[in-house]
Amino acid sequence: MKRILLIEDEKNFARFMELELQRELFQVTVAADGQSALELALNESWDLILLDLMLPIMDGIEVCKRIREVKKMPIIMITARDSVTDKVSGLDSGADDYIAKPFAIEELFARIRVVFRRLEEQQEEQRTLLVSHDLSVDVEARIVMKNGAEIELTKREYGLLETLLKFANRVLSRDELLDKVWGYDAAVDKNVVDVYVRYLRNKIDSPGQPSMIETVRGIGYVIRK
Repeated sequence: MKRILLIEDEKNFARFMELELQRELFQVTVAADGQSALELALNESWDLILLDLMLPIMDGIEVCKRIREVKKMPIIMITARDSVTDKVSGLDSGADDYIAKPFAIEELFARIRVVFRRLEEQQEEQRTLLVSHDLSVDVEARIVMKNGAEIELTKREYGLLETLLKFANRVLSRDELLDKVWGYDAAVDKNVVDVYVRYLRNKIDSPGQPSMIETVRGIGYVIRK
């Protein structure tokens, strides 16, 4: 169950939001002023903060800035102030999204789903390690290792290797590799794929061993796991 900190000083609206979020199976804690909200935000773990802009003691902009100095948790600002200047200030202070009152609750839920999906995608990318036998590729760092030693590749060589590993066990045609590595509108001959496969083999294959990149005659290339 994801934990949400709802920072809202208008009691009726806060209660309405709390009930709606609980119906979506979120665990909700409500804070009614900026100072207590900041203490909760910094001292506990939250999956999302819903932050009103106009708050007693400390306004939402300041709360958001102070949270961002310490934590990276998602923040969606919810406020009746919907001018362009207010939106820019909110986003510049570190908010991930900004929704103006009044709004349909379904729109808020959609925005929450987008924020969570984006966060999950970022986390997935950060921990992606592509491995085949003694070869590994750290996707985030773009580091290629073989038997504990780093292999330096050009941009195209790396793109080709990463693509083959992402689609390991699937035979990719030259056209597919051109599209994924060079781009669908690249003005290059498909024979360039063969050239770069050769470059890549020279760098990642072990002497006297079969190539890691298998040629499937008449179709294309594949890396088997």
